[in-house]
Amino acid sequence: MTAIATATITTATITTMAKALLRSSPRKRGKAVRPRAAGKDDSGAPLGNAALYRLMAWLSPAYPVGAFSYSSGIEWAVEAGDITDAASLREWLEVLLGDGGGFCDAVFFVHAHRATVAQDDAALRSIAELAAAFVPSKERFLETTTQGRAFLTATQAAWPCPALTRFAAAWTGPVALPVAVGVTCAGHGIACETALPAFLHALTANWISSGVRLIPLGQTDGQRVLAALEATVAAAGKRALATPLDEVGSAAFRADLASMRHETQYTRLFRS
Repeated sequence: MTAIATATITTATITTMAKALLRSSPRKRGKAVRPRAAGKDDSGAPLGNAALYRLMAWLSPAYPVGAFSYSSGIEWAVEAGDITDAASLREWLEVLLGDGGGFCDAVFFVHAHRATVAQDDAALRSIAELAAAFVPSKERFLETTTQGRAFLTATQAAWPCPALTRFAAAWTGPVALPVAVGVTCAGHGIACETALPAFLHALTANWISSGVRLIPLGQTDGQRVLAALEATVAAAGKRALATPLDEVGSAAFRADLASMRHETQYTRLFRS
């Protein structure tokens, strides 16, 4: 008897709530209801899950940009004895992220994203040109521009958007990887503050993967290094968001020398 009464009360309550919702519905009041696009929120921006899905695809080691074949000079640093274990790898990457190429890439990412959102083709051309010219060595130029062009090719084929078409018309020169990813994220409506940490994580993880293979390190040690760099990655991203384009700069001289000397290294596993 108690169960039946409870069921009756519940049904009555639900019916009352449904009628109230119907009375308050915009459609019931004669107002037009704009259909929500798939994968969009009310502002037209991609939903969190959609943004996460795309970032995971684009920044995955499986994305066809060939990131696994580049070490950013880490191969020479290992041979020279600068990097010998997990601790020295972490210290090397802290410099790259705080004062080297990793930080510069973050700044170029931010400004490419902002120029794309603003549809400022002149600014975007200047950013793309500066990012390609800013690398300190021939091999680093090969590394970032080959990956950048491969990223655009794969993304335009699988994840096209008007921003990529516009960028292709505005700039036909070499494209650094951070510019390519920044334009893509902006074109898909993914906020810079969300996309930048993901980009820096992928960059850092690829460097660690190089170290794991070269030193060599165990996979667990590699993850320990990645965990230890979490605050460094966050700080680099925060600083990049506040850095004007004319203040971008690098002071990681040993890392720059490593990328230059790798070109004449006798035995090599990596292209940079």
